[in-house]
Amino acid sequence: MTQLQGVERSALATVRRGLSLTPEFRKGLAGTLALAVVATVGKIIVPVAVQQTIDTGLRGGVIDLAYIYRAVLLCAAAVVLTALAGYVMNVRLYKATESSLATLRVRGFRHVHDLSVLTQNSERRGALVSRVTNDVDQISTFMQWGGLMIIVAFGQLLVASVLMFVYSWQLTLLVWACFVPLMIALPRFQRWLSGAYTTVRERTGDMLSAVSESVVGAAVIRAHGSERRTAERIDTAINANRSAQVRAQKIVASVFPLTEIVAALAIAGIVVLGVRLGVSGSITEGELVAFLFLVTLFVSPLQIATEVLNEAQNAVAGWRRVLGVLDTPPDVADPGEQGVELPRGPISVAFEDVHFAYPGGVPVLKEVAVAIPPRSRIAVVGETGSGKTTFAKLLTRLMDPVSGRVTVDGVDLREMRFSSLRERIVMVPQDGFLFDGTLAENIRFGRPEATDEEISLAMTELGLADWLEGLPAGLATPVGQRGESMSAGERQLVALARAYLADPDLLLLDEATSAVDPATEVRLARALEGVTRGRTAISIAHRLSTAENADEVLVFDAGRLVQRGPHSRLVREPGVYADLHASWISSAHS
Repeated sequence: MTQLQGVERSALATVRRGLSLTPEFRKGLAGTLALAVVATVGKIIVPVAVQQTIDTGLRGGVIDLAYIYRAVLLCAAAVVLTALAGYVMNVRLYKATESSLATLRVRGFRHVHDLSVLTQNSERRGALVSRVTNDVDQISTFMQWGGLMIIVAFGQLLVASVLMFVYSWQLTLLVWACFVPLMIALPRFQRWLSGAYTTVRERTGDMLSAVSESVVGAAVIRAHGSERRTAERIDTAINANRSAQVRAQKIVASVFPLTEIVAALAIAGIVVLGVRLGVSGSITEGELVAFLFLVTLFVSPLQIATEVLNEAQNAVAGWRRVLGVLDTPPDVADPGEQGVELPRGPISVAFEDVHFAYPGGVPVLKEVAVAIPPRSRIAVVGETGSGKTTFAKLLTRLMDPVSGRVTVDGVDLREMRFSSLRERIVMVPQDGFLFDGTLAENIRFGRPEATDEEISLAMTELGLADWLEGLPAGLATPVGQRGESMSAGERQLVALARAYLADPDLLLLDEATSAVDPATEVRLARALEGVTRGRTAISIAHRLSTAENADEVLVFDAGRLVQRGPHSRLVREPGVYADLHASWISSAHS
């Protein structure tokens, strides 16, 4: 197998695989193809009508107007029928395409969400979004236009060739002799275009990633005066995308002039040879004129072949990137119907000799073994990078351990259904992410069926009623994109209210009060005392008050659980916790 054949087979395999994921496109395809046949055959009506008009309607110098009128009317009716068939074909194709690509987008987005946090963090977010937006748009463009043109063009070439052969086999051989070398050369451009457009899609993803990061991080960029460096990074990404696009278009542009030159040579040859054949009586005047019309039909598919090839390679590159996402196995998989559904109630947690390391990195957690009884309040402390957040992610199964296991009520998390796990364990992350919408919509995210009255009651139980009343529109207050209309502390309050409304059996607070001012922290401490009563609560924090109020403190250092016990005992023992406590006290008095 040559390299070119390998590229072609790879492209065809990609298209077949992509179509297999979109059954909506194949539904009713036979009817659409039948309409395409009608639309294609209808294109030869005009050349045939011209030939008949010249050879019959104007035969022997006598003008048969009645025959000409009938030919024109029949031609007009055929053209209208052809146009109607083309319209219905396009409507059917667009509906099937949009339905199938909607399915592909849904599958892509859902699969991205099924991937673990570890896998998502290994990819640029802008590149992931590009794969299921821009790349799918490229596929859509080809399927709605390029794919149709391939079918119509092939039929047009076939029908025109058959009718040309009927009129003059000599002229037909001349046409094919001119265009066969070009047809042989065109597939070779596929190899170059395939590599060029794969690079284009990659550079587009890089550009979108750079632009989206600069928009999201605009405040940080301004705060550090990094506008120039950011602009240079964006300029580099844009220029790389431009260079990739220009390289691909140069390959495309090199084909069109070749088609024009070959078409001109073919027409010149037809005129010369056609006149000689006409003089010898081998072809009539009408057939020669009709043959020139048919050559135009023959040439036009080859002239647009470059653009179709362009769209095809863009679509193949897009399909490969989309399939690359779909083929990425979710390393944190939902066991589904085979999974365990645990009843609601107080939760016990156990880490059994758990190890975790990021790919290619040093171990983050090593030999962690700890049992947490139901209804206990646990504080997890340690220096930055000690493994606290990784401990939390393993407990919520955002990642799975490399070895060992994490259990809830004696059941391995990997055997629990996601629906049961997410219902029983809720995590409040550090960043307190909010969605663009109202305050009520963001809090209701924890329990979609909750009413405004239930949300207000939850805010009151958390001691946040006065804060809620101070907002411009209460629960209807817009929070903005990513909660930018609120301060970091207010975003944390919303995140806590959202978790409280979900009513989990285990509440995991990942430094949830780290961005809250001291006054708000005191208010939250009182509220959380009631919130955590009766359920297991694990708090990961850098604040002294959290550790002091916990039933037990877990102390991590360099990925190991080095100390555990109540604050009152650990603070008197020499070790990591006593050092952290001394540091907290020093910071509080400075």
